[in-house]
Amino acid sequence: MTASVHALPRTSPSIADTMPAGTVAAEDVVAFIEHGTAAFHRTNLALFAAGFATFALLYCVQPLMPVFAGTFGVGAAESSLSLSLTTGTLAFAMLAAAALSEAWGRKPVMVASLFASAVLTVLAAFMPSWHGLLVLRALMGLTLSGLPAVAMAYVSEEMHPRSVGLAMGLFIGGSALGGLGGRLIAGVLTDLASWRLGLGVVGLSGLVCAVLFWRSLPPSAHFTPRPLRPRLLLAAFADHLRDPGLRWLFLEGFLLMGAFVTLYNYTGFRLLAPPYGLSQTAVAAIFVVYLIGIGASIWVGHLAGVLGRRRVFWAPIVLMLAGIALTCSDDLWAIVAGVAVLTFGFFGAHSVASSWVGRRARHARAQASSLYLFFYYLGSSVAGSLGGVAWADWGWPGVALMIGTLALAALLIALRLVVLPPRQA
Repeated sequence: MTASVHALPRTSPSIADTMPAGTVAAEDVVAFIEHGTAAFHRTNLALFAAGFATFALLYCVQPLMPVFAGTFGVGAAESSLSLSLTTGTLAFAMLAAAALSEAWGRKPVMVASLFASAVLTVLAAFMPSWHGLLVLRALMGLTLSGLPAVAMAYVSEEMHPRSVGLAMGLFIGGSALGGLGGRLIAGVLTDLASWRLGLGVVGLSGLVCAVLFWRSLPPSAHFTPRPLRPRLLLAAFADHLRDPGLRWLFLEGFLLMGAFVTLYNYTGFRLLAPPYGLSQTAVAAIFVVYLIGIGASIWVGHLAGVLGRRRVFWAPIVLMLAGIALTCSDDLWAIVAGVAVLTFGFFGAHSVASSWVGRRARHARAQASSLYLFFYYLGSSVAGSLGGVAWADWGWPGVALMIGTLALAALLIALRLVVLPPRQA
């Protein structure tokens, strides 16, 4: 039996205003993608592949930073630029990417983003110079920006309301697995052969996902191109920044992601060196705790929905501080446990903060989310690189002190948000 999609009336003001109340023109009935249909399976296969590729391509260099330091003769802070330049460029580019998709179309922007990012990763595997590699990674921040925010817009437009939550969950699941898979593939293949093979395989995997995404994702049925209006975009950003609650939440994104990425950036340096002397494969395997984040984001997000964000938000940040304290131990298993606890706390706090932004913003929610992601990735870029200075000067105690300070500041803001008055219309 052929699966079909559920039909709902499109809410187009230009047509609806000319029709009698309670009637829907036949040509105005547009198919929405609903759970259980063939279109839903195709769409979510595409979104899962896109999420996997995006975060595999972004984070595959993280376990390779110690290798870059040795191969190119650079310090820990400079080797972290292989990720920080990408996330820094991504932070700024994401502010414009969603707006560009309004003019150029959702699917074309996302397809171009995936193909270009995968090709840049393959090219990086053959780049002989360190500065050339950094240029390619910075360019990748531009190309990757065309997917995360645009994918969220596509889902909200094309999915039936009953299926939006599941579709976003599958996209986030693909993202989490991609972040893990990219790290594991690059780390294991570096041990077996070379970092160039690791990057090349991740890039080729991205190309396969890009083809799958291009062939599987249905074209937009509820999207109408609009001319770019920079003044309206800037006005929306300014309005969000005037709200103190949103400003605190944007800062939370910076602090939480800064602490999380810094811990992951320099754990590899610590565990590859004496007295641990772990292999690249063993260090990459530790990133399996990243999967804890999937469960954390779902469970803490549900708990926040039941008890309220104000009551829950501070708790996962306390867990982050506990995880940082555990990593100060010299015992390997305590370090791994600390990484796991911090990972759980980070994903839980991030899920609450990101959803709170959408609830607090009264209008232009896409712009509010893009501002949150701007500060989120800026935290990754700035703190991720500064952590290298702390590592070079003071070793792990310096890194732990830095990320502990970031997490403590995040906790103080969370406690401030408990008494924050609701936003006035």
